[in-house]
Amino acid sequence: MANNGRNPRMGFEMRKKGKVLRAEEFAAKMKEIQEEAQAALRKAQEEMKKQADRYRREVEEYKVGDMVLLSTKELKWQMIGRRMDKLMERFI
Repeated sequence: MANNGRNPRMGFEMRKKGKVLRAEEFAAKMKEIQEEAQAALRKAQEEMKKQADRYRREVEEYKVGDMVLLSTKELKWQMIGRRMDKLMERFI
């Protein structure tokens, strides 16, 4: 509906040939509908960004030599043979 200003055709219908008398009015109406849709999308995007930024923290900068904790969840393939998973450290 927003693309054409009318409900889509459901079957095969022959298009009428000839000039549309109110083509300029139709084009203006379509442009207005498109601008309204774009404005609504921009407003929704801004609201989503505002909600997401409410709980976002600044990213910590790490330097070479900083001490950090690493999860062993993805490092299990490197720790094969050390211990059983049940007894393995969760962070190193």
